[in-house]
Amino acid sequence: MRALLVVNPKATTTSERGRDVLVRALRTEFDLTVQHTRRRGHGTALSREAAETGVDVVVTLGGDGTVNEVVNGLMAAPSLAERPALAVVPGGSTNVFARALGLPKGWAEGTSVILEALHAGRHRTIGLGRADDRYFTFCAGLGLDASVVRRVEQARLRGRTSTPGLYLRSAVNQYFLGVNRRDPAITLERPGEPAEGSLATVIIQNTAPWTYLGDRAINPNPEASFDLGLDVMALRQLHLPSTARTVTQIFSRQPDPRGRQVVRLHDVDEFTLLATRPQPFQLDGDYLGEREKVRFTSVREALRVIC
Repeated sequence: MRALLVVNPKATTTSERGRDVLVRALRTEFDLTVQHTRRRGHGTALSREAAETGVDVVVTLGGDGTVNEVVNGLMAAPSLAERPALAVVPGGSTNVFARALGLPKGWAEGTSVILEALHAGRHRTIGLGRADDRYFTFCAGLGLDASVVRRVEQARLRGRTSTPGLYLRSAVNQYFLGVNRRDPAITLERPGEPAEGSLATVIIQNTAPWTYLGDRAINPNPEASFDLGLDVMALRQLHLPSTARTVTQIFSRQPDPRGRQVVRLHDVDEFTLLATRPQPFQLDGDYLGEREKVRFTSVREALRVIC
């Protein structure tokens, strides 16, 4: 069985020694090729080539950004049967996708689970989300959450370490200092349904949780699933009392955010977000610039995943 290991050498929770251990373990099971990503988008090119050349499994060692790139390369193959299976070894700071699949958050434990699953022939088929021409595995956002991602990425470029505290501080600073809270700019349109206008921020989930704060799962849309369509939570306004109430609901042990300012949609196949001014946009925790229009679709039974 042929496999490609795509390694992000900047993965925050692995070392060169750890990567060597992983390579030796995988070579006991596979005819293995190892490739290191060199630039943004390189993982997509590597996995697309793997699909074109008949590789059976693509393994990632990195964070959610590495996984997203590899998934987009695999989806270039025309059918599920022609796509290599995906195996994910957690190597980033958060690893939302891997943990949503039930994998341990450490790379060593994750490798053991993957090898055991391969021995047992165990996998599942999951759906993906698509935003215009790019796929995502667990979440997307337009508005406040994407602006927080942007702020965190800027801090990391200045040498800061990605921690739950950094995300919390970035979210608070962005809310109070960086958001136009008086003039909601986003409209959500669905085929055959009335438009939802004057939205301040929109979170889209392809699974639950939306993210993790350390070991704590954060769930704006707790019913989201890899086996269903997309789930949406939007806020009409970002007034302090209503926003604080919604955040408290999201952080509760049994999250179910509701209220006059909350819009929730479950198991949606298609919708479009339109904005009257450019809005920050993120997919799977990667900031992708500003957008005024994004079309979202659910792609069911898109990818085989070893888990």
